[in-house]
This record gives sequence, structure tokens and C-alpha cells, in this order.
Amino acid sequence: MSLTARVLTGLVAGFGLGLLVSGSDAAWLRALPGVTDPVGALWVNGIRMTVIPLVVSSLIAAVAGAPDPKAIGRVGARAFVAMVLVVLTAASLSALVGPTLVALMSIDPAAAALLREQAAAGAPAQVATQVPSVAQWLVSLVPPNPIAAAAEGALLPLIVSALAFGAAASRISTEGREALLRVVIAVRDAAIVLVRWMLLLAPLGVFALAVGLAARLGVSALGAVAGYVALVCGVSAAFSLLVLYPLAAIGGRVSLRDFARAALPAQAVAFSSRSSMAALPAMVESTGRTLKLGDEISGFFIPLAASTFRAGGGVGQIIGALFLARLYGVDVGATALAAMVLTAVLTCFSVPGIPGGAIITMVPVLAAANIPIAGIGILLGVDTIPDMFRTTTNVTGDLAVATVLASRRPQ
Repeated sequence: MSLTARVLTGLVAGFGLGLLVSGSDAAWLRALPGVTDPVGALWVNGIRMTVIPLVVSSLIAAVAGAPDPKAIGRVGARAFVAMVLVVLTAASLSALVGPTLVALMSIDPAAAALLREQAAAGAPAQVATQVPSVAQWLVSLVPPNPIAAAAEGALLPLIVSALAFGAAASRISTEGREALLRVVIAVRDAAIVLVRWMLLLAPLGVFALAVGLAARLGVSALGAVAGYVALVCGVSAAFSLLVLYPLAAIGGRVSLRDFARAALPAQAVAFSSRSSMAALPAMVESTGRTLKLGDEISGFFIPLAASTFRAGGGVGQIIGALFLARLYGVDVGATALAAMVLTAVLTCFSVPGIPGGAIITMVPVLAAANIPIAGIGILLGVDTIPDMFRTTTNVTGDLAVATVLASRRPQ
């Protein structure tokens, strides 16, 4: 049985057991979520544990091992602009269509009331939810202590440190650079093995999360959950087909057929693993050998994009926040919606390329519209299928922007 099938089996089984718990008066059954919740939390923490070593080692290896550091700098500047524009487009389009589509969903008032009670009783204490100013954000990009940034899970400053370290390593002696690269590549490969181990445990983790969700919400939650899942999947697929594929064809000057054929292997890995980093080898192959976009694209941009570029996150975070706003009865006006879009653009560049990464890092987006942070647990519990589509959109966005960058480089 494939990983996807096993994860879906775990999700269905977890929902089934959770619904049994919800409808039972047996004390031992009612206590079951207290056992499964820590299991789900352990799995999520295990996934997050792999992020720092994987991202840092991948970027240092890409930059320090680049054959032409000047080409890396040129690609990096254009890549940043292109990635921001694509994520902004994804979040903006989601904000335009999301409120109307979410309003069409039928949600049981009893389920919404229960969620509000849970948020009041179990919402986390004060956390870092304030959106920084532009000046604060720029200053925070260069961490005074990269080790502290890693300990706090601040990915974007850590990425800046890794890029700077890789650039410095590219200027040392050949012997020193090669020795360093051997160590960094070994760390990257070990981190990838850890990711695979965590993915093997995904059915158990998803099962544990689903039990708690269904036990707390009961049958009334299933309709709303199904609507949320369908909405994220539909908007993600539409964005890929209507925006990213034309971007590759028109902006990247690649035929739709060639792009679709080259993207398919990486999309398959992304869809089944729900990890952009897991799809990295397939993306390198697609851009290097299949599309022949050049070493600076396959060797630098693709690892950078797999670590930081989340076009699907722009969709998932906005739709997820709007769904939670509907559940909790929070009115999202135009100003709050605009704040959510801008916050999502910044947040998406710190999303780890792991299952559920876009959900884990969406706290500031929820805070921008005063949506209870406790809702993140709901989204994580049902995130298997939406994350498949979001991750596939992430990978498609990486490849689409890669074709554009390659077509615009000086000849």
C-alpha cells in the first residue's frame, strides 16, 4: 500500500474511532483522546525537528558548491521578486474568491459554538502574533545569533545566515571548500533520511490527530471539514492550472506539454509525500536534465525555492483563515482581509517544506484578523488531503518560476 493510501486509511480510521468516542458514554472511550493527542503532537514535533538541519545544509551546499557565484547573485535577486509576486497573486486571488465560497458552506451552529468554547478554554497563552513593521522585518532578517534563531524556529533569518555562510565558503580554498561540502552534504542526506522516517509514521500521526478532532466535534464537524478540504483543493488546483502553467508557457517560453511532462515526477513526489523538500531531487532532475534550464537554476534556485517558496501556502493560509473565521463567527472585513494577505506573503517564506508546514506557521495570519489561534489544531487534524494539493502547487510554482528565470537570464 502506498504512503498516500496508508495516510488516508489512518485519517478515515481516526475519524471513525473519534466519532465512536463522541457518541459514547463509556469513561474509557471518552479518555481515549488524552492518549492519542500526545501521539499526534509527537509526530508533528518529529516532522518539525528535521526542518533546521535540512534547510540549512541544503542551502549551504547549493551556494558553496555553485560554479559561478556571480550568476547565483543575479538569479537570487530576480528570484526574490518573482517569488514575492507569485505568492502575492496566490494570496490575493484566494482573498477575492474565498469569502464568497466559504459563505456557501453549511456549518452546524452547534459545532461552531463548541469550537468557540474550546478556544476560550484552551487557546494558547500570549504568543508572538503581532505583525512587525517593514523596518523591524528587515532588521530581523540578519540574526545576531544564528544558533538562537535556529532554537526559536525563525527560518527566514536562518536562511539568510545559511546563504551568507555558503557565499563565504565559496571564496575559501578549494581543499577547504570541498571538505566543508562533504560534511554539509552528509548532514543534508541524514536529514532527508529523518524526513523519510517521519513520513513512514505519518499514518499513525494522522490517525491520532483525527481521533481527537472527531471526538471533540462529532458528526456535525464532518460536513464543515469536507467543505474546507474541497475548497482548499479546488482553489489550489485552479491556481496551478490557470496561473502557474500559463506563467511557465508564456513567461518561461516553454510549451505546456513539455512543462507538464517535466513537472509530473516532482508533482507526484510532492503529492504523495506532502513535502517540498522530498520533491527536491525530482525538481533538480526536471530543471537540469529535462528542461535544461542551467546549473544556476537547478543547483541554486531550486534548493532555495524548495526551502522558502510556498505558492500553495498563499492559497492555504488565506482559505484556512477564512474557514476558521466562519467557524468561530469572526467577521473579516476588507481591512482585515488585506492585512491577512500581506501577512501571508511574509509568512509563506518561512514555511518549512514539511507536511502541514503552511498550517504550523499561520499564527500571524490568524492574528491579523483576530481569529482564535486554537483553530490551528483543527486544520492540522484534517490537513492530509489539502496539504497534498498545496504541496503540489508549491512544487509547480517552483518549476514555473524556474522557467521564467531561465528564459530571462543574459545570453
